[in-house]
Amino acid sequence: MARTVGIGHQDFETFRKKGYFYVDKTKFIREWWESGDRVCLITRPRRFGKTLNMSMTEQFFSVKYTQREDLFKGLSIWEAQEYRQLQGTYPVISLSFANIKEGNYITARRKICQILSNIYSSYNFLMEDTFLDRKERKFFEDVTVDMDDVTATFALHQLSSYLSRYYGKNVIILLDEYDTPMQEAYVNGYWDDLAAFIRNLFNSTFKENPYLERAIMTGITRVSKESIFSDLNNLEVVTTTSEEYADAFGFTEAEVFAALDEFGLSDRAREVKLWYDGFTFGRLTDIYNPWSIINYLSKKKVGLYWANTSSNRLAGKLIREGNKEVKKAFEGLLSGEHLITPIDEQIVYGQLGTNEWAIWSLLLASGYLKVIRYEKYEDLGDAFREANYELDLTNLEVRRMFGSMIKGWFAETGADYHDFIKAFLQNDLKAMNVYMNRICSEMFSYFDTGTKPSKEEPEKFYHGFVLGLMVELADRYVITSNRESRFGRYDVMLEPRNQADAAIVLEFKVQEKEEEAALSDTVKAALKQIERKEYTSNLIAKGIAKDKIRKYGFAFCGKKVLIGQN
Repeated sequence: MARTVGIGHQDFETFRKKGYFYVDKTKFIREWWESGDRVCLITRPRRFGKTLNMSMTEQFFSVKYTQREDLFKGLSIWEAQEYRQLQGTYPVISLSFANIKEGNYITARRKICQILSNIYSSYNFLMEDTFLDRKERKFFEDVTVDMDDVTATFALHQLSSYLSRYYGKNVIILLDEYDTPMQEAYVNGYWDDLAAFIRNLFNSTFKENPYLERAIMTGITRVSKESIFSDLNNLEVVTTTSEEYADAFGFTEAEVFAALDEFGLSDRAREVKLWYDGFTFGRLTDIYNPWSIINYLSKKKVGLYWANTSSNRLAGKLIREGNKEVKKAFEGLLSGEHLITPIDEQIVYGQLGTNEWAIWSLLLASGYLKVIRYEKYEDLGDAFREANYELDLTNLEVRRMFGSMIKGWFAETGADYHDFIKAFLQNDLKAMNVYMNRICSEMFSYFDTGTKPSKEEPEKFYHGFVLGLMVELADRYVITSNRESRFGRYDVMLEPRNQADAAIVLEFKVQEKEEEAALSDTVKAALKQIERKEYTSNLIAKGIAKDKIRKYGFAFCGKKVLIGQN
């Protein structure tokens, strides 16, 4: 009989006591402990079992769970006698920053202080009798939501001292989702303030702490050392390209197929693989997201489970507001092409608005992209730490998620995008012009974050518009952008999947007022370019008749647009 699927649980004890569906990942405990690393940062995409594994690790080592054979009996860690004796023998400080998603620095800092205060409250027994001296008792009482920076950034260091002395052993510290507040700080514009606070907290907790035995931090990204880890030269970083712990987070294909067998879904293996396979950790391929799989086991149908959460906000912002090169690259990914780009696994949040590498690095770390292959450059120091990667969208779920996201962009503006598409398919030039001018009015500011009008604005809008075309018309057309054809590169080509439909070529052009007195002149120049450079040659070579090819010129001047046709 198949076990019950418990959706949303992240506490290891709950899984074990309730008998919920659980894939044994306790081998991670042994692998980590035997690595000898004092402070380890492990990055994995969201919903990959980081929190459950941290809960498992806490309950294995913590003195609060002494002699809990019921939690681990029958799992791989319990096979070794030396680990049975190790269970429940260390003081463990466990905390999570997963819920720190504030819009400003003051409330983010206050929430961190509340977390630290709550941890202290759980150790109130240390205040009993005379275990703490007067100064220590005063510090303990000062750890509140309103504490100053010195107290807050030193709180975990000081608590480590108390617990080490009380139990006669140094402490293990587990920090889950360390980078969640950092992402929010970037999105909401208080990065510098939070980075300074976190840097001091981490330095006193993980480096200048003689009472620390071992520590694990988890997160989605490897935030650049210069930002918050500048003093942590003892940090071992394990990213998605590292060999360590490759099968400890996420489900392997063997684990997924065994689960399908258990639930009587063996015949769905191909469907599940198409939708949810694609993650790679180190050299281990065919890793599946646990959140998608357990939801599939529960609902027995495919859906946007992992991808359909509010955590996609930063990814959407980076693509929507990215420059034309970012949008062009993303057009290629949506149409099935691979992206070849340098990647730096250290995420520099300050560069996300200007550096394409930083954007692709974040999307890779977040699980939206997968590595097809990569070659590392010679390691000559920080200036040469990047590598050249060939990337693709991770799987069908991610591809569908981005399609839904792009549809949402146009829906949010209230623009008449769907009406334009209808007029476009019907070759209603008058309606196309009406709707496109409304769309431009709404969408220019949405796809461009600059404050000064520039030639870049129409380019950003145009590529955002093409992304929308790819989503709306992908079932009827093969849509390509910026490809070579005969004597140049066309802007957009729509090749029909059905012979009854017309092929379409679009050329976008910004008005050059020195040469083109009116937008109509710009339209003529765009249409002449289609003819002069023979952009239709690829279509004709595929057997499409000339009279089945429609050609449009789009002329821009600010937020005004004029569409003409040959």
